[in-house]
Amino acid sequence: MKKYDTVIFDMDGTLLNTLDDISDSLNHVLATYAFPRRKTSEVRSFVGNGAAQLVKLAIPDGSSNPRYQSCLEDYCSHYQRNLQNKTRIYEGIMDLLGQLSGGGYKIAIVSNKPDEAVKELARLHFGEYVKVAIGETEGVSRKPAPDTVLKAIEELGSTAGKTVYVGDSEVDVETARNSGIICVGVTWGYRDREVLEQNGADYIIDKPQELLKIVAG
Repeated sequence: MKKYDTVIFDMDGTLLNTLDDISDSLNHVLATYAFPRRKTSEVRSFVGNGAAQLVKLAIPDGSSNPRYQSCLEDYCSHYQRNLQNKTRIYEGIMDLLGQLSGGGYKIAIVSNKPDEAVKELARLHFGEYVKVAIGETEGVSRKPAPDTVLKAIEELGSTAGKTVYVGDSEVDVETARNSGIICVGVTWGYRDREVLEQNGADYIIDKPQELLKIVAG
């Protein structure tokens, strides 16, 4: 019997390298408002807490800036048109999803990206394997609150005790902890191994295939 039967993945930095498209959309908006551009390394550190936090960290004076809300709306609009220009699936992910699906595992994606973008990217790249994809939605607490993860578990007909959450950041570790499930941190994403270690990831993997041994027990 499998130790776990359900795997929920973060999207950015875990399944997909979305950093270039995010950076391009963000810098498009910053240029529109004559704000300083941000380096990709800066954007990498901003990603993980949703679009509102991304824009807040990127513009001068953050959410106190009178143009903050306009910047956020413009970013979300531009990114929805731009989300598939440079985004790529990480090496080994499709093989992993195929093996998980073939092994009868239930698979979902839960992200702090806007829900529309999450569902579109999931459909484009992983529609064969992923039927439940949940992003940030108005009125629903985003990660690290457990709400979206617990919703995914419910939609999959699973339980927290049989579920692992896979992600690349401190937000993902905290989300899993708040949801009462195991966290598997991945080192190929937007945070370093030491961040995952310091925040208490239950497991840390360097290659997608390493997940199979963990979920099989």
